[in-house]
Amino acid sequence: MPNPVVVQSEELYKYILETSVYPREAEPLKELRIATENHPLSFFGTCPDAGQLMAMILKLVNAKKTIEIGVFTGYSLLLTALTIPEDGKITAIDAYRKTYDEIGLPVIRKAGLEHKINFIESQALPVLDKLLEDAENEGSFDFAFVDADKDNYWNYHKRLMKLVKVGGVIIYDNTLWGGTVALPEEAVHEDKRVSRQSVIEFNKSLSTDPCVEISLVSIGDGSTICRRIS
Repeated sequence: MPNPVVVQSEELYKYILETSVYPREAEPLKELRIATENHPLSFFGTCPDAGQLMAMILKLVNAKKTIEIGVFTGYSLLLTALTIPEDGKITAIDAYRKTYDEIGLPVIRKAGLEHKINFIESQALPVLDKLLEDAENEGSFDFAFVDADKDNYWNYHKRLMKLVKVGGVIIYDNTLWGGTVALPEEAVHEDKRVSRQSVIEFNKSLSTDPCVEISLVSIGDGSTICRRIS
């Protein structure tokens, strides 16, 4: 079951997309977005307005080396590849790459960007732990984007805080979980309750983490932007 976007007015959300987002959306992104719309789980994809914000942040931090947890068809991955320099590198982690191979990879190849991506088909925690075995990886990433299993957000955060440099940025997606974080549990569909509780606990932990500056942005399904400060 998809989460609704934060902007509840369909007319207003359509206005935002048609006025600010779609006119500036790169053709490969548009192609991938349209291709993803035909997938039964298309709502897993990154909202294009959230992607636009993400691209701006990538440019503001001059990101060159990034990490992405959760890929699906690869909209945010393609967006990152389009934004970082020609010699930039993305470590992309997802437990299942079939959807990416079938829908996203052909568009990425067509755009000539596959060389920027190291796709690792795996659960994320073992990969992050493996990266941390090499001391040279600590503080070597400029940016991270997380859109995966909510139950592990805090586990990802603890590891990413070692991998991302001071001054680097981590973005966590779906941190408003369709607005259910503000509702009583009995008002939430049973299928959403476990992840809702995980998101609530993650948001609470993040709010007291002295090592980051944060902003929970009411865009898409909620995105929390963290800047590592220590």
